[in-house]
Amino acid sequence: MPLRSDFLWGGALAANQCEGAYNEGGRGLANADLLPYGQDRIAVIRGDDVPLAAETGRYYPAREAIDFYHHYREDIALFGEMGFKALRLSIAWSRIFPNGDDAEPNEEGLAFYEDVFRACHEQGIEPVVTLNHYDVPMHLVTTYGGWRNRALVDLFERFARTVFMRYGGQVRYWLTFNEINIMTSACFMGAGIIFHEGEDRYRSVYTAVHHVLVASARAVRLCHELVPDGQIGCMLNAGIYYPATCNPLDVQAAQGENRKHYMFTDVQVRGYYPSYVLKEYERHGFEIPWVEGDREALAGNLVDFVSFSYYSTRVVQAGAEGAYDSNLLQSAPNPYLKMEPWGRFIDPLGLRITMNDIYDRYQKPLFIVENGLGTLDEPDENGYVEDDYRIEYLREHIKTMKDAVEQDGVELMGYTCWGPIDLVSVATGQMRKRYGFIYVDLDDEGNGTRRRTKKKSFNWYRRVIASNGESL
Repeated sequence: MPLRSDFLWGGALAANQCEGAYNEGGRGLANADLLPYGQDRIAVIRGDDVPLAAETGRYYPAREAIDFYHHYREDIALFGEMGFKALRLSIAWSRIFPNGDDAEPNEEGLAFYEDVFRACHEQGIEPVVTLNHYDVPMHLVTTYGGWRNRALVDLFERFARTVFMRYGGQVRYWLTFNEINIMTSACFMGAGIIFHEGEDRYRSVYTAVHHVLVASARAVRLCHELVPDGQIGCMLNAGIYYPATCNPLDVQAAQGENRKHYMFTDVQVRGYYPSYVLKEYERHGFEIPWVEGDREALAGNLVDFVSFSYYSTRVVQAGAEGAYDSNLLQSAPNPYLKMEPWGRFIDPLGLRITMNDIYDRYQKPLFIVENGLGTLDEPDENGYVEDDYRIEYLREHIKTMKDAVEQDGVELMGYTCWGPIDLVSVATGQMRKRYGFIYVDLDDEGNGTRRRTKKKSFNWYRRVIASNGESL
């Protein structure tokens, strides 16, 4: 069967990578505002040596980013020109509740997103909204300790209720937590955790995991109660792990790595912790911090679909450590694949393999909400980029995506490629790692006019959407 007639073609953004205006409109400080540009960024992302205030002379890219906050009408009009059916974006928690625990929401922040969604609908674009995309108000980090504190479950539920009630008439498609499985490695960025000396990190991280899973389930319940015809999904950083060889030890190691990531969606789709997780917790002497109502929340509020990002597959060799790629995950070498400049394998067929693996596991509709090539662009004097390499990358991935639907029977709702406009890289803080169909005049140090210019891929993607994927 071909792609469905209402297939949701589009692009994906995140508030902390595009909005900027960190101190405007009543917004509070968020963890992303303290991720510095430079070699120590990864350590901060992981929760080590996190500064609690901006350091003089340091550049913090999320604070201004590409200034979508002031350019959103222009940017959304360009997305409309490409024919987008959907735009995935996120709501900054600290724009709605500046401290996270405020008595009342910030009306200026609520009105901002209301206008963003209105601008989308004016262009015929369905907003696909992520409730939490690597975003924790800093007050919740410094006062509560981030997601290791149970209090954040109730505070997040209040945030979710507020936005569902405000935007339920504008937004039908929702996601709970972006790339939820990355919170175990990107602990400050994903969960607002700053580690203390001597702390039991395993206990802290998996306590936070439980709180996030309960909060996700409660958000699902609220969406189903408050949003007419609403659908809400989970979101996984996907990309299957291959065994390095057919040595059973490598195969077993790859299975273990895949399970580490699927455990999150296992809970969100099935409603309970899988037995392999319970056994691992038992080996670590960790007890899930259940409170009354948690089991019922998980079991009774299952997601409607499984969304995921896909950039690369990875390789596991038993007993060997891999190198970190740009998604903060490890991989052994893969001699059969080329790599992009930031260390990820280019594996279009891996997308089809990953789609089948997820669909076989859950039998739920899938939604590819991130896929793209982050690479160097060289604009001419007018800002134009002839990015045939990006077209080739996306063409090959869309081909295998269609094969998964048409030849394998995978049920797929849509495809929103990552970064339809250049934005700040979350892992590196760079602008030179560009994904967009639209070039933004901004460099790694924050210099530039932020002028928007269409790349060659702009018109190519417009033809892809207009033909529902037939013209590649």
